[in-house]
Amino acid sequence: MFEDYKSRIDEQEGKHFPSNSYRQIVLQPAYDEAKRNFLTSMLQIHIAHLKMLEEQKLVTENEARQIGQAIAKLDLAFYEQQEYNPQFEDLFFRIESKLIELAGDVAGNLHIGRSRNDMGIAIYRMTLRKKILSLMAELLHLRSHLIAFAKEHVDTIMLGYTHTQQAQPTTFAHYLKAVIDQLTRDFKRMQAAFETINQSSMGAAALTTTGFMINRERMEELLAFDGMIENAWDAVAGADYIAEAASVTQLAALNLGRTSQDFLQWATQEFNAFCLASPYVQISSIMPQKRNPVSLEHTRALLSSVVGDAQTVLQMIHNTPFGDIVDTEDDMQPYLWRAMEKLCGIYKLFGSLIVTMDVNKEKLRKRAESSFANVTELADSLVRSENISFRQSHRIVSSCIKTLFEAKKESLENLTWDLANEKCVEITGKPLKISKEHFYNALKPDFFVKVRTLKGGPSSETMLNSLLQSEEITPLFGQWVNQKNEKICNSEEQLHKFLKGWTME
Repeated sequence: MFEDYKSRIDEQEGKHFPSNSYRQIVLQPAYDEAKRNFLTSMLQIHIAHLKMLEEQKLVTENEARQIGQAIAKLDLAFYEQQEYNPQFEDLFFRIESKLIELAGDVAGNLHIGRSRNDMGIAIYRMTLRKKILSLMAELLHLRSHLIAFAKEHVDTIMLGYTHTQQAQPTTFAHYLKAVIDQLTRDFKRMQAAFETINQSSMGAAALTTTGFMINRERMEELLAFDGMIENAWDAVAGADYIAEAASVTQLAALNLGRTSQDFLQWATQEFNAFCLASPYVQISSIMPQKRNPVSLEHTRALLSSVVGDAQTVLQMIHNTPFGDIVDTEDDMQPYLWRAMEKLCGIYKLFGSLIVTMDVNKEKLRKRAESSFANVTELADSLVRSENISFRQSHRIVSSCIKTLFEAKKESLENLTWDLANEKCVEITGKPLKISKEHFYNALKPDFFVKVRTLKGGPSSETMLNSLLQSEEITPLFGQWVNQKNEKICNSEEQLHKFLKGWTME
């Protein structure tokens, strides 16, 4: 009976590597990702390694020319279209087989002093560095959109909330500046992650470097890395670079997710804080009055998806032995790429819908004017005018509000100077000194915002200065991204010249 069972499995799976299920579940998906993402980087490493071997006299000029000409003949478009072939374990061996076919056995010397391990890690890092730079560039676009939008709303009075309850008056710009500052920190974390990512593993070989006198520093330079992973074991086993990239991507998605939740709530008719432009809403199939904020709904959902994909990466690293990580990375890298690409798209969508929305300034102002959220400033004003402690002032104002709530007069307009004077006498034994004009002015949200001129506060002048400071550092961030991209581009151009030189000789 068992032999029959085993025979059926052999018939379904085959008797030679790879089994059908292993090919379908592991090798085919890995090959598909490799041909989409790794071909160019693999070719660049071949060129750089060959140039280094020639300079180190580990291959002759003639051998370098033969191998270089074979590399130049590789049709990358062909490999991008080809399906996985079980004859070759992976894309690396398929390319190597073609090079030997084109140049003869001498092409085998291209593998002097290196392994698929150090080469694979270098390919992963070269791929990931471009993806995180693209993400950072899109983040900066969103940040610039928010700065411009916030400058238009330094005088847009609105309520701020704590514990989901009306707390204090502020401005829309004040809220947006908090989001801008959060994005700034996200960018800086991505900068740090880039520096971790952009380190060369080449020369580590399988695990212990090599007995050939290769030049690791030259490989670092040729491939536009910013440094080298010194310890060879660390170079092929360390996965914290991808964990760090996953973590900063996840945190950036969590940060923007909180904002998208706020905006989705503020888009309700009950809040009526703003109206999204037509390209970002969808009508109901049955209810004519509906303007569904689907762009915000999908933003929130997709940000959760980014968090999930990033978490998958971290979970896949969890408890992985501290050895060769290449095979595991074949499975985990696509999750991080997908997370980054989705976040990149969300940044673009969110920036567009923000800039084009119509903010209901009057509605926000009226809500703030009628709210008891203004009374914090009244309590502050009584401290100054009555020369009493803040706790006494707090008791006076709190007692006024309690009285109004008990009388079902739950509107700020019912908080009068006379009522406050009555409570002041009860609590301090003295009548109010504050003038009625000053008293009622202290209950206005505009006054509340105007006097908060401390750094970080919402007053118009303070907020404009803060936004201008954020705007001034934007070019520095952009220059950083451009310099990194330019370094990579210059490296690629130089490698192309080396290849061209071998084919012209």
